[in-house]
Amino acid sequence: MKQLVLASALVVASLSSCVSPKIYKDLEARHEALKKTNKSLQDENEALQAGKTQLETDLNALQKNYDQTLSERDKIQNEYNALKTNYDNLKQSYDALEKNSSAAIAKNVQQNRELLAQLEAKEQALAAENSRLQQLKNELEARSKRVAELERVIAQKDATMHALKDAISRALTDFEGKGLTVEERNGKVYISMENKLLFSSGSWSVGTEGRKAVQQLGNVLAENPEIAVLIEGHTDNVPYQGNGQLAGNWDLSTKRATAIVSILRENPGINPENLTAAGRGEFAPVASNETTEGRAKNRRIEVILTPKLDEITKLLNEM
Repeated sequence: MKQLVLASALVVASLSSCVSPKIYKDLEARHEALKKTNKSLQDENEALQAGKTQLETDLNALQKNYDQTLSERDKIQNEYNALKTNYDNLKQSYDALEKNSSAAIAKNVQQNRELLAQLEAKEQALAAENSRLQQLKNELEARSKRVAELERVIAQKDATMHALKDAISRALTDFEGKGLTVEERNGKVYISMENKLLFSSGSWSVGTEGRKAVQQLGNVLAENPEIAVLIEGHTDNVPYQGNGQLAGNWDLSTKRATAIVSILRENPGINPENLTAAGRGEFAPVASNETTEGRAKNRRIEVILTPKLDEITKLLNEM
């Protein structure tokens, strides 16, 4: 287009020298028209070029969108194919289940009934076990209370016997070193009095010093009416050589125990029901009978004080 305009200009220039003014003006007018046409064509070309560029951009975007849409279409197609395969498999399974539905349902119903029966049996067994467990729990709680009460009673009895032992020790302190001992063992209080404090050889008559000791013991016992009192007579193994009034050492030990009981009964505060006399002869020695000292220790009266265990026995029977 530019070349056409230039050529026209050259023609006009060459002819201007040899044409008439009228013709020159016509050519010049045509030149101006051509210039305007050229300008219009240039503007149109630029617009077309811009439109082309925009169209190319749109085309690229459409191509990208197309490719993306195609990819999504392929993905959806694959998913559809997978779903179709699953559907076909499920359809086949459903058809097979439907074909055998009656037998399967009947079998399931029977199994459900059996399971329900088993469940009911388990529930009943569980209820029975829970009931038994609750009963055992109640029994355990009740027994725990009785054990606690028993421990309390035993502790109280032990405290009572300890206090009794201390009271007797204080009451008989004047006779310490004269063949008298007081000790506490296994919840009992043992008062041991050698014969030299109580009796002459071969005699069951209590001497003055011994009577005083027994009376002071009786004063303590009178203040403790809940104590059982066992008086045991013991001898050594030397045979009795008396005047024939006694059958032997066992008889002698019994009479000596009875003599102590008689003195204790003089105290009106002592309940006779709490007293027991027993003769052990030479059969419960505390020392060897091979020596004079040992035989002296074996010739003794033992007063054994025991707390009454009625309350403890009752608690034990209830356990």
